[in-house]
Amino acid sequence: MNTLYPIFLKTEQLHVLIVGGGFVALEKLEFLFKSSPNARVTLVSPMVREETQAFIADKNVTVIKRSFHRKFLKGKNIVVATTDVPKVNEHVYTLCRKKNILVNVADNPPLCDFYMGGIVTKGNLKIAISTNGKSPTLTKRMRQWLEGFLPEETDALLDKLYEYRNSLKGDFEQKIVAMNALTEKLLKQHD
Repeated sequence: MNTLYPIFLKTEQLHVLIVGGGFVALEKLEFLFKSSPNARVTLVSPMVREETQAFIADKNVTVIKRSFHRKFLKGKNIVVATTDVPKVNEHVYTLCRKKNILVNVADNPPLCDFYMGGIVTKGNLKIAISTNGKSPTLTKRMRQWLEGFLPEETDALLDKLYEYRNSLKGDFEQKIVAMNALTEKLLKQHD
C-alpha cells in the first residue's frame, strides 16, 4: 500500500536547496521548474555542468560554487542531495533531519522524506503519480499515457466549472452537493 501523502507546494514561497551540479541535479531542476517555473532555488556544488548552467541561466537559481557546508541549510525548506558521493548525501540527510528540513537523496529511498513523482499538467489540472519509489519508469509511462489521454479542452472545462462554482448560492455544503452532481454527470458523459 502506498502511504505517501501527496501535496502541491507553492515553491515560489519556499526555498529549495540542490546539493550537486551534475546530471542528476539537472534532472531534478528540470522536473522542479517544469511544474513550478517560479521556484526559488540555491544550487551548491564545486562543479556545475555546462548543461545545468545553460538550463538555469534564465531561472531564479543562485549558484554557490563550493562544497556543501551546513551553513547552506539556513533558511531552506526543502533539500535535494544529488552528488555522486554517498557520504556527502548521507551527511546532508542527517543535518536536514536534525533541522526538520524536508530532504530527498536522489536514488536512495530510505534517505528521502518525499519522492518527486510523475506530474501531468493540462492547464490548471495537475495530477501527481507515485509508485512509492518502486518504479520511476512506470511513473514516467503513466505520465505519458495520461498526457495523451486527457483532452486539450481540460483547462476550458475547469474555467467553466470555476465560474459555475462562483455562481452558486447557499452554504458550503449545498455548493459541494451541486458541484458533485455536475462533475459526476460530466464524467458519466465521457464513459
